[in-house]
Amino acid sequence: MTTHSKAFLVGGGIGSMAAAAFMIRDGQMAGKNIFILEAAPILGGSLDGDGSPERGYSMRGGRMLTTDNYECTWDLFKSIPSLSTKGKSVFEETVEFNETHKADSLARLVDRRRSKVPVASMGFSMQDRLELLKLSSTEEEVLGASRITDWLSPSFFETSFWSMWATTFAFQPWHSAIEFKRYLHRFMLEFTRIETLAGVKRTIFNQYDSLVRPLEKWLQSQGVHFDQNCTVTDINHQFAGGKFVVTGIQLRRHGQSERLEVKDGDLVFFQNGSMTDASSLGSMTRAPAKLTKMDSGGWTLWEKLAAGRPGFGNPAAFNGCIAQSSWESFTVTLRNPGFFEQMSQFSGNQPGTGGLVTFKDSHWLMSIVLAHQPHFIGQPKDVQVFWGYALFPDRVGDFVAKPMSDCNGEEILRELCGHLRFDPEVVEAANCIPCWMPYITSMFMPRLRSDRPLPVPLESKNFAFISQFVEIEDDVVFTVEYSVRAAQMAVYQLLGVDRQVPPILRHDQSIRVRLEALLKAFH
Repeated sequence: MTTHSKAFLVGGGIGSMAAAAFMIRDGQMAGKNIFILEAAPILGGSLDGDGSPERGYSMRGGRMLTTDNYECTWDLFKSIPSLSTKGKSVFEETVEFNETHKADSLARLVDRRRSKVPVASMGFSMQDRLELLKLSSTEEEVLGASRITDWLSPSFFETSFWSMWATTFAFQPWHSAIEFKRYLHRFMLEFTRIETLAGVKRTIFNQYDSLVRPLEKWLQSQGVHFDQNCTVTDINHQFAGGKFVVTGIQLRRHGQSERLEVKDGDLVFFQNGSMTDASSLGSMTRAPAKLTKMDSGGWTLWEKLAAGRPGFGNPAAFNGCIAQSSWESFTVTLRNPGFFEQMSQFSGNQPGTGGLVTFKDSHWLMSIVLAHQPHFIGQPKDVQVFWGYALFPDRVGDFVAKPMSDCNGEEILRELCGHLRFDPEVVEAANCIPCWMPYITSMFMPRLRSDRPLPVPLESKNFAFISQFVEIEDDVVFTVEYSVRAAQMAVYQLLGVDRQVPPILRHDQSIRVRLEALLKAFH
């Protein structure tokens, strides 16, 4: 590389933004030589958050955070100044916020009688314990493309543990046994406190306002170029010395086709695949449209690059079954404080301290979470916002006689009030915006190790993948950490950075944590 070398990042999610920051901070690359190419009008990818009191606020989702893990994420955000707490980094702001807003869920599970389910016991039988131990100790080569149901009996999926673990992390019984095993190890510390969610940390606002916006501002201050509404359609390449070398980038911007030349010494980072590809929003009167990858093209480029090139992965392992990778979320904007007041009284938690409340017997398997308010920068004091989701949107509701995926916002609120036995007046004039996401858990689909490329494939010279669909040993997908770690690994390798990527903290090798997990399993 030279001082004139450039870096092109295809996709503007947290992975690309993190890669740009690592190149500047640790690779001494000038920000003016870094270009982020994003098809959407805003950055952040899946970490989105937008709206107003008048239009309603909307978030597709929010990733779980913990300061006991997420080594690369906090390594990055210790360097990024907060936008809302003067003189503090994003990391320092987050730690301080969680010291005063501690999580201690008092209503983690609610049954069909609107009663809080006792969750001190995980509800395991001896058979469940033995099968769980066997799965968690089986090598990944043996697990292969098997599903969780291949290793655990039907009774396991009726336990309180499964209801809490599945809805905390969005697992389905048919998902990858490997990913489930990795979660058991990576979050063994959370296993010991899954019923209270005490290990879950929250940002002061939603993750777009608290993570993406400060990082974007810092990158702007360093001179990074952001090309939004810019769709990359192809990556030109050649083979030199047996290595895959990118030579150009084809794109469409403002309706015009262009080609960016990639010169010797330049680098290209590609966010392959997308968990929020083809997502769609509904309204109070309209259900979200059911889109597929054919409507957006978010997977097309990876499919094109991977064709006939095993080292670049196998997208079909992840995007081949929408019925098994989809669920639906919803964001509710309120001007009537009644709902928050009644939820606080019912749950025993003030907003921001309780985490998910899951209606375990609901046909949709619906959960909601009331965050600390305000949840958006600029949100008025007389406005409240909460978020929810359901893992089985294809099932007919308990109080609305249709699948959630066919429901508008008003019908989703009616179903929610039915489970809570709340008078519909508490959500009077509310604005509920549903969001359908066909590929939201696509990274959990059963797969082989070869289905995901390495961040820097062995045959690559100047090209890297950074996303939820790369192979990182021992780490877990569907986390901010996975994208950031992939970015840090790729940057350090391609730039030859003489600094170690923060190692994964192996809580599962702590004698104390293992003993506490054992005691929890036998409680």
